[in-house]
Amino acid sequence: MDFLRPANLAEALAVKAERADAVPIAGGTDVMVELNFDHRRPAALLDLTGVAELAEWSTSDATFSGSPHSGSTVRLGAAVPYSRVITELGEPLPALAMASRTVGSPQIRNRGTVGGNLGAASPAGDTHPVLLALGARVEVASVRGTRVLPAEEFYLGVKRNALEPDELITAIHLPAHAGPQQFAKVGTRNAMVIAVCSFAVNLRPAQREVGASVGSAAPTPLRAHAAEEFLAAELPWDAPVALADSLKRRFGELVAEAAAPIDDVRGSADYRRHALAVLARRTLTWAWDEHRGSERTCA
Repeated sequence: MDFLRPANLAEALAVKAERADAVPIAGGTDVMVELNFDHRRPAALLDLTGVAELAEWSTSDATFSGSPHSGSTVRLGAAVPYSRVITELGEPLPALAMASRTVGSPQIRNRGTVGGNLGAASPAGDTHPVLLALGARVEVASVRGTRVLPAEEFYLGVKRNALEPDELITAIHLPAHAGPQQFAKVGTRNAMVIAVCSFAVNLRPAQREVGASVGSAAPTPLRAHAAEEFLAAELPWDAPVALADSLKRRFGELVAEAAAPIDDVRGSADYRRHALAVLARRTLTWAWDEHRGSERTCA
């Protein structure tokens, strides 16, 4: 096995163009597990830890091309570890910080990255529901140029993504301060666990829009479109009142209906649907309470 270590992004893209069979590795929290269990034996590893451009993040007042959001945008380098998302981006990207806190152990959070989560494309990846709920876009690059695609189009199947053989994930674009947002997951224990199911919600009062996304309950992470549309139409956006139980219950039902879970060692399909409905109701309540608080503050 060849070990390739480029010094910068241009060199990394050149190497990837020449060696399409090279598997990128940054944190290594997925790739090294596969290697250790002999589930994967690539011809080459492309070590990206020396590529400083991938470990940076920035905020811009300009929205990226095709974004449905207004306001500032965070460009998160693909190799920024979860620990930095937690400590540095908790204010502009609260739901992503919440999801990052649920990833593995402190050691894993120090190494693992959102870019690696995307590259692995596991349906159970903790950050996926947040990226979908926020309307994130994935920036990928090759020697041929750079393109940006919606996160919803990035996931093609179980551990399959939209990358071309010569492309690398370079960054994730997310709206900063996009409104009240929450993330929650269910696991077989409280820490260091793969999600049985997970859910993220984002309320965008200024646009009267909702993002709602499901993880670990279908072949790919997915948005609950019917639930989003229902909630956007039914929320009392201008009235800081408690939500009716019937509204929260219907939202949870629509979220559960959007999923396509299976029975496996971590949980049954029926349990996943039930748990998603509960998570949807809880996270909606928390996000709406935050919205109500801001309304009362403004008043």
